[in-house]
Amino acid sequence: MPEHELLSTEPATGAVLWRHAIGDADTEVAIARASWAAWAARPLAVRIEALRRFANVVRQRADAFTDLLARETGKPLWEARTEVETVIAKVDISVTSYSERTGQRRIEAPMNTRLALRHKPHGVLAVLGPYNFPAHLPNGHIVPALLAGNAVVFKPSEKTPASGAFLVECFHAAGIPEGCIRLLVGGPEQGKALASHPDIDGLLFTGSATTGIALNRQFAARPEKILALEMGGNNPIVVWNTPDLYSAAVLVVQSAFTTAGQRCTAARRLIVDEKLFEPLMAELDKLIGRLIIGEPHADPQPFMGPVIDNNTADMLTESFLTLSTMGGRPLRHMERPIENRPFLTPGVVDMTGAREKVDVELFGPILQVFRKTSFEDAIAEANDTRYGLSASLVSQEPRLYDQFWANIRAGIVNWNKPTNGASSAAPFGGVGWSGNHRPSAYYAADYCAYPVVSSESEQARAAMGVGLRDA
Repeated sequence: MPEHELLSTEPATGAVLWRHAIGDADTEVAIARASWAAWAARPLAVRIEALRRFANVVRQRADAFTDLLARETGKPLWEARTEVETVIAKVDISVTSYSERTGQRRIEAPMNTRLALRHKPHGVLAVLGPYNFPAHLPNGHIVPALLAGNAVVFKPSEKTPASGAFLVECFHAAGIPEGCIRLLVGGPEQGKALASHPDIDGLLFTGSATTGIALNRQFAARPEKILALEMGGNNPIVVWNTPDLYSAAVLVVQSAFTTAGQRCTAARRLIVDEKLFEPLMAELDKLIGRLIIGEPHADPQPFMGPVIDNNTADMLTESFLTLSTMGGRPLRHMERPIENRPFLTPGVVDMTGAREKVDVELFGPILQVFRKTSFEDAIAEANDTRYGLSASLVSQEPRLYDQFWANIRAGIVNWNKPTNGASSAAPFGGVGWSGNHRPSAYYAADYCAYPVVSSESEQARAAMGVGLRDA
């Protein structure tokens, strides 16, 4: 492959899917900088209309987009189709959010004065997207940013650039000015150049905690630039005092292994009442054994596809072995069913008696199990992490959920539901290493515009009653 070209391959087959010249951050930022002011000056109604046209373009191209997402990420067609539907729905959700959270309003003020609250766009915002949801997650930044009047330079993950390019083409086809939504194709070098570019006014990031923390350090000396970090999680699902162990097992599988475990909200740790451990593991083992793992277009449709590439599969296999060498007891071994392809079967390991624990986000189908004898110990185990994105309790007792909700450290706390599947109509974010207190989804409007408060009067009337000598 030429040094100036980026290739995308299908994880399931290894076939080359897409190739494109590597871009230049200086060029893309300069184009966006020259374009954003005219876009910001357009009436809000015009921007809304343009973004609704974008939703219609995606709707018209939904089948092609679904196929591309499935091929490039390896996820099943049913899941890729859901992602496209989420991209479409984001527009109306963002319009409502903009009006509710960053709209114009009057504020009570003394006589002859009015206070006005309005919002202004930042200018040029960089968006760095991940590979697990290469359309939905960056789109969750891009749509609210454009709606607020910003221009965007978007660098998709180097592992899923074709999906990012398709998304940008849809914006352009809808009549969003080409200068206002720019595609930067490239790898880590181009990402670093964009993030450190002096002419961006902020960065909206979705990805790993390691990269997010590095960006946080980089932006620490630049308080004038907005930084929104949406990072990962070491998320717990707690199963306690529930009679329906089959349903509990389904919720655990959905939490831990949907998207082959490649979700920031995926359950990484199962914390279970010692009394339920054996029967729950039996149900879980049977259910995992029934999972269909295959390529996106297989019939019947698989539950999960491969992880993103062979390097990731190798790293996850090594991580599972490392957990075992630390004293973990494998309950279901992770296997590589197809040689030289990144398909993995779910791995489950009991870490209760391990000599040490690792507080990392293992981004794939690995589930660690911890047995506890008291609910208080279960909550303490769930909170024993630097992350704090998502947590779920499976229990028939409302009292336990009240206790769980009050004491768990997470931005998403669910009851008898999976840890994943968060709604775009609600804020999305966590605490600790999961973010920097700038939740996305419904609250993305908050970081795409800044408030301007104006004290206004139609006439200049002023007097000083204190501190003056007699005339």
